[in-house]
Amino acid sequence: MASNSMLGRVPPQNEEAERAVLGAILLNEKVLVEVTDFLGKDDFYKVAHQQLFGAIVAFRQESSETLDLITLSSYLKRKNLVEQCGGLSYISTLTSDVPTTTNAAYYAKILKALSQRRKLLLFASKLKDNAFDESQDIQKVIDEGEQALSTLSNETAGSDNYYSIKDLITNTITDIEMRSTSGIKNGFETGYIPLDSITGGFKKQEFIIVGARPSIGKTAFALSMTLNMIVKKKYRVGFFSLEMSASSLMERLLTGHSRVDFSHIRKATLKNSEMSAIIDASGALYEAELYIQDTPNMKLMELRAQARRMKLEHDIQVIFIDYIGLIDAEADARIPRHEQISIISRSLKQLARELDVPVVCLSQVGRQADGVEPKLSDLRDSGSIEQDADVVILLHREVGKNRTDDEGEREKNNIQETKIIMAKNRNGETGVFSLAFVSNIVRFEEMEFSRKYVAGNNPNA
Repeated sequence: MASNSMLGRVPPQNEEAERAVLGAILLNEKVLVEVTDFLGKDDFYKVAHQQLFGAIVAFRQESSETLDLITLSSYLKRKNLVEQCGGLSYISTLTSDVPTTTNAAYYAKILKALSQRRKLLLFASKLKDNAFDESQDIQKVIDEGEQALSTLSNETAGSDNYYSIKDLITNTITDIEMRSTSGIKNGFETGYIPLDSITGGFKKQEFIIVGARPSIGKTAFALSMTLNMIVKKKYRVGFFSLEMSASSLMERLLTGHSRVDFSHIRKATLKNSEMSAIIDASGALYEAELYIQDTPNMKLMELRAQARRMKLEHDIQVIFIDYIGLIDAEADARIPRHEQISIISRSLKQLARELDVPVVCLSQVGRQADGVEPKLSDLRDSGSIEQDADVVILLHREVGKNRTDDEGEREKNNIQETKIIMAKNRNGETGVFSLAFVSNIVRFEEMEFSRKYVAGNNPNA
């Protein structure tokens, strides 16, 4: 930060701490290793100190010599950097102000905090200028501001560094051993054993697509996974419903958890026993952490802003979006729809990485998949969905004349066998398995569970 003032005031800075850090590095080059993990060149306020720290880092990367005043001075002369770094006489005074190198990391953290304050002030100044500029779309200004603030909040100096395979191997093996001995997985489980065995659970930063033709049960599948996650696994979930109201979603969650026939809830023809089951289910759901946003045809930037708010206020662990085709990209009307969907898809993938959560988004499958098993290429409107997604799950169910006698018999008991097709899994295997769509409670369950329930042997009893 080279300016001498900001908004009429001197920006937050501490020249003594900067001198102490640089002097400690020149006295003991091990300090450099300690501080470069979180401190960068631009975290210094004084320009000469920025240049000197950058030169020290470059020297260490280029030379095998021991770092001290003599070797560094020689290096600066060869690179014609002496004057930019304040001159040799000034550099030689830095070590005299450091009685011990013990507190160098402490001073470096002070510099980091002051650097973030300066960046925050610059951010606020730019945001104010953009807010005054009426030629800019205000929602875009808000979205870009929130993204910049989120980046600043999560900033670490090491985020721009490359990684050594030695460090990665050590950290990865440690993580694998910890999970192997503790049994803890690094993914968020959906509550369906076949799906979790293939994926290992939905991973942080993954963009997951669930696709199907209309009326196959995309929303029901998403809500069934949500119900498992918030009740069985105690995860914190955010659900964006662009098609159904929050109250309609709540009715489905209640019928799914209570197993009371959905039509009885919709028609308000509940028996006393069913009402008791609904009340019991509401008690369990009341303790769960689910946050629903039900704005129809939500704008992309509004969705991103609301997701950041959920993450900030409730630290949500998984996000569901129903569905991608209803998100308004706020693009020029002349831009083809498939290009708008590409913009949305890339933005949701970026959101998953920014918030460090899995984002599960529903998508329609094109008409060409009517009556046949859908493929990746059938995802509607854009091939970029297939490219951006880490995981693609497609749902398929035989209808009409394609059903077998066994399937027809099961449907009399409200059980509709549905193929779950793992069409893409960037970090694992693909495969196909079946779940039961129990139509009267609008819920997906594992086939064996549904057979026991229909036979009168309710596993929940």
